Amino acid sequence: MIREPNLATGSIQSPGTPAISVRSLTKRFGSLTAVDDVSFAIPRGSIFGLLGPNGSGKSTIIRMLCGILRPTAGTAEVDEIDVTKDPEAVKERIGYMSQHFGLYRDLTAFENLTFYGRVYGLAGRRLDERRQAVIELVGMGEHLPKLAEHLSGGWKQRLALACALLHEPRIVFLDEPTAGIDPVARRLLWDLIFELSGRGFTFFVTTHYMDEAERCTEVGYIYQSRLIALGDPADLKVLPEVTPPDARWLEVDSDHPTVALGVLRKMPGVRSATIFGQLVHLLVEKTIDDSAIRRALDAAGLPQSRTIEVRPSLEDVFVSLTQKQQRVERLNG
Repeated sequence: MIREPNLATGSIQSPGTPAISVRSLTKRFGSLTAVDDVSFAIPRGSIFGLLGPNGSGKSTIIRMLCGILRPTAGTAEVDEIDVTKDPEAVKERIGYMSQHFGLYRDLTAFENLTFYGRVYGLAGRRLDERRQAVIELVGMGEHLPKLAEHLSGGWKQRLALACALLHEPRIVFLDEPTAGIDPVARRLLWDLIFELSGRGFTFFVTTHYMDEAERCTEVGYIYQSRLIALGDPADLKVLPEVTPPDARWLEVDSDHPTVALGVLRKMPGVRSATIFGQLVHLLVEKTIDDSAIRRALDAAGLPQSRTIEVRPSLEDVFVSLTQKQQRVERLNG
């Protein structure tokens, strides 16, 4: 079998092997199970999104994959390296960017890049080359003389990403990378992630933003330490638990969505209803037609509402799966 060199480290990789492979990964802290029997594989060059409520186990999974925490049970390989047997080798192969800005605020952007390059063992011409490469990659040129504390939220995140890429890792962990930055900066950072993914970088991203999850190649949803959904966003939307065979998803456009929401929630056959901007998002039984919804809204003084059939959002997916899990837990109570 032909094998090709890893551009990041000069090591040998098997074509087609996953960038990250996790099997029955478990982490316990005393009587608390933080991660419970989690398994997944992430192809090289993909963007994997892990979502879940705070405290569900996302950060614990990242810490195990980065070689910081030792698993209680199960196995995990990052770039074909066992995280339990050789955690230090894992750390050399990955980049990590925290949701909290972790660089030195009293150093300039250039000084931060230089410092972290030396931490990664870069020096001389090699340090100059890698520093210039990441500066150009993230477009930081004009911001290099600025103190890190004076950068905007978006540029702080770009600087943090540049530092994480200095040593040429091919696998990058981004822990809520766009938390607290404005929508334009979020879009620009994701454009950069897409560009790097196209170059062969693999990204493991945690996020609370559903629109960001939609951009991922594959997503996983973890709830109370267990992975309850895993797959392509489009595939998850057609799961029978999300879109039952006897139901359909609708959007109702109303000038008064909050009033419409109250009316529609009381209709027989409406299984769930929530608001998305000016739209009311509904899961209804197929026996309910659009005219019945319009009549109910007309009777409440809400005429000329538009109703269209839609696919569920990822938020619908995760809410539906969470509710199912909660019902199972109550039954097993």
